[in-house]
Amino acid sequence: MSVSMQKMWISIIGMGLFAVAMFAMYLVRYKLKNRWMKVIISIVGWLCLIIGGLITLFIVLSGPTY
Repeated sequence: MSVSMQKMWISIIGMGLFAVAMFAMYLVRYKLKNRWMKVIISIVGWLCLIIGGLITLFIVLSGPTY
């Protein structure tokens, strides 16, 4: 697999983590009532957001591939 394809799959994983973070925050704000579940899902959401951001930063700063 070429470097370009590897970067594409890594960026798709980053976008998926952003989607998971968005869904987790939606659940925490509007659907969940249990405080402990809110805390756990919120932590998972924030971790997904941070990891997705780091992946995106890596992809952008690593430059173009040919």
